[in-house]
Amino acid sequence: MRLITVIAMLAGFVGAPPRGAPGYRILVASESGDIVTELTWDGAALAVVKVVPVGIMPADIDGPHNVTAAPDGSAWYVTIAHGTPYGSLWKMSAGTDSLLGRAPLEMFPTTIALTPDGALAFVANSDFHGDHPRTNVVTIVQTAAMTPLTNLPACDMPHGVKVNHAGTFVYVSCMNSDEILEIDRQSLRITRRHKTGEQPEHASAGPPIHATPGAHDCMPTFVSVSPDDRRLYVACNHGNSLQVIDAASLALAREIPVGTGAYNVEPSADGRWIIVTNKKAQSVSLVDAQSLTEVAKIPTSKPLPHGVAYSPDGRWAFISQESVGIDPGAVDVIDLTTRVRVATIPVPRQPTGITILRTP
Repeated sequence: MRLITVIAMLAGFVGAPPRGAPGYRILVASESGDIVTELTWDGAALAVVKVVPVGIMPADIDGPHNVTAAPDGSAWYVTIAHGTPYGSLWKMSAGTDSLLGRAPLEMFPTTIALTPDGALAFVANSDFHGDHPRTNVVTIVQTAAMTPLTNLPACDMPHGVKVNHAGTFVYVSCMNSDEILEIDRQSLRITRRHKTGEQPEHASAGPPIHATPGAHDCMPTFVSVSPDDRRLYVACNHGNSLQVIDAASLALAREIPVGTGAYNVEPSADGRWIIVTNKKAQSVSLVDAQSLTEVAKIPTSKPLPHGVAYSPDGRWAFISQESVGIDPGAVDVIDLTTRVRVATIPVPRQPTGITILRTP
């Protein structure tokens, strides 16, 4: 308990939510500290409300990487990168932050995508430290009982995963094989593949791959879906660009230059904005979703911006940033009206995944 208190003090104020705090919390996973930090934002300042310990190996770092909230707000989920012997998906109570269940995964699970009904979780197992090229799997978990249904052979280093808003298809970005996969929710099979760059094709049995003519290396680290499900947004870490893909045809509609090391990409719920974190450029790119042009490049407070989450009212964007050495990471707040960074708070131990959890 004393250790958790010290960590919380390093992160900032710990206590009751500030007066005027909105009906949501911001959850941030810290990969090098086995903690999830809960923040509130009152429109002027961020505050730490609670620090939740996760992980099962006190003598080792288990590495929580990504965090997401159940659609009904009853629970939140966090991927644990490794443990005994592989990674796991934890389901936590939104009310008490206590463990509700664990599902075994494979090597180094990264991102989580839930179906709109909350019944299934799709988790990419990236296996950063294994031999490559190889075919890694996407684990599909039934969330009520936290039971894995299958490990779907996918591609070389799947990293980003998103379910569309209709709940019909799941999209996976594959870093090493430079492709996007489409998984049918009903059959739990890969229905299509789309090449995002010219990386050599690795072992990937299944449907034929749709290629983008003349594409350079992309190395897609993340994929998101537009609110109307008509577009896919792909962050190209090597290409330093945002690829916009037509979801119906999987054809490349536009490629937009952003910052160096594009890493995560998220559209706003109102369909107005797309934010790309530029992990090698200490900035985020704000892209107008209608004109598909970058309208601002906003500097972040720390060198390694990672994840993106939007406030439910669409006014604010919250950006997690990784730590460098003993220097803590942070969460920045961007005002989407003025397009500037307006607040920041230090978060220790390598903050990575970030999400919004609505509260009663």
